[in-house]
Amino acid sequence: MRNPLDLTGRRAVVTGGAGGLGLAIAHALSHAGAQITVIDLDRALAGATLPSEWRTVAMDLGAADSLADLRRLAMDLGTLDIAIANAGLVPPWRGVAELDAGEWQRVMAVNTWGVAATLGGFTPALARSGRGAMVVMASINGYKAHPRQVLYTASKHAVIGIMRAAALDLGRHGIRVNALAPGPIATSALQQRIADRHAAGGPDVESALAVLHAETALGSIATESQVAGAALWLASDASAGITGVVLPVEAGLP
Repeated sequence: MRNPLDLTGRRAVVTGGAGGLGLAIAHALSHAGAQITVIDLDRALAGATLPSEWRTVAMDLGAADSLADLRRLAMDLGTLDIAIANAGLVPPWRGVAELDAGEWQRVMAVNTWGVAATLGGFTPALARSGRGAMVVMASINGYKAHPRQVLYTASKHAVIGIMRAAALDLGRHGIRVNALAPGPIATSALQQRIADRHAAGGPDVESALAVLHAETALGSIATESQVAGAALWLASDASAGITGVVLPVEAGLP
C-alpha cells in the first residue's frame, strides 16, 4: 500500500519559501519526494541557501500584475499538485488609533491579494493534476485578536475567508483548499520583533519566550518543523477528504 504522505513525482510551489516557515515547509515537501518551486522577493532569494534542484522565481506577490505572472508560471509548469500560499508580511504592532495608510495598503496587498492571486493563478494547473491541494498560511489571529495587531488580524481574518470561498469554488475541479493557523513560532523574525520591543522597554527574548511557552497546554510553543509537518499532511493524500478547514498549530493555547 502506498504511503499517503509520499509525494514522489508531484510538483509543489511554495510562496515566501526562501526563509522561515515557507522554507521549512518546502524542505518537508521535498523530503517527501516533491519537486519544489520557491517564489519569493528577489532580495530574499539572493540571501537564501536553497537546494540546487529547487526552482526559484523572483516575484512580488503584492504587485497588481502578480496574477498575470502566476498564470504565466502555471502555464510553464503545466501541471501542479500542491500550492502553498505562505508569503506574507507581519507589520509593526499598532493600535487602531495609530494606523498608517501606506503600511495598511502594502500588508493587505501581500497578505490578501497575494494569497488570492496564488489560488486563482494556479487553479488551471492544479485542476490538471486531478488531486490538487492548496494550503494557505493563516494564523491564530485569523479567528482571534490581540491588542495593537489590528492590521495583521484583519489580514489573517481575510485569508481564512479567501480559503473558505476558494474551497467552495474549486472543489468541483478536484482541488482541496485548507489553511494553517500557527500560534507563536520562535522564528528568527519573531525573535527580532521581541528584541525590537525589548529595545523600547519590553521584556528580553528569553523572558518573552518563556511566557509564551507557559501559556500552552504542551508547555512549549509549536516549532517550524511542526508547522511544516501539518502542511505536509494537508498537502498529501493523508487528508484527501478534507477541504475548507482551518488547522491550528499552537500547542494548545487557551
